[in-house]
Amino acid sequence: MPELTLTPTAVQAQLHKNGVTDVVWLPDTESSFMYKLLQEDPTLRIIPIAREAESMPIAAGLWIGGRKPIVMIQNTGFFESGDSVRGMAVDIAAPLVIIIGYRGWTRRGITKDSAATITEPTLNAWRMNYYLVEHDGDVDRISAAFQEAVKTQKPVGVLVGAEYSG
Repeated sequence: MPELTLTPTAVQAQLHKNGVTDVVWLPDTESSFMYKLLQEDPTLRIIPIAREAESMPIAAGLWIGGRKPIVMIQNTGFFESGDSVRGMAVDIAAPLVIIIGYRGWTRRGITKDSAATITEPTLNAWRMNYYLVEHDGDVDRISAAFQEAVKTQKPVGVLVGAEYSG
């Protein structure tokens, strides 16, 4: 049975479908294929950040200004940006979609990386709903996250449980 993959183009199509204008992002090695694709996309503006804690206030400002941003961040950076998630996304009821790289997570075997084992409990503690995306067959969950964010006026996470394939 062929292994299922997550391709950058499938995720990009979801961003287009949902009218995303800006990608607030601190790229990591696991997302290099996605970064290269989005850099070449004339309809999306990548807003690079130096620290993960900058992502939420920048995205919130874009949203207040009438844009439709997403945040792309690794789970470890999501932890680091906790206060800005609370203050700039949860407390102001910003309907942001936060795509979170699920570093260390594995569906098969034993998950040994603490970054993976505390990701979902952290989201639950902040009362943030989330969806898991592992392959192209799951990418419609990104649209579900956008719909939920608008309906609830709250941030919603999308956990990316696989590396992007080129």
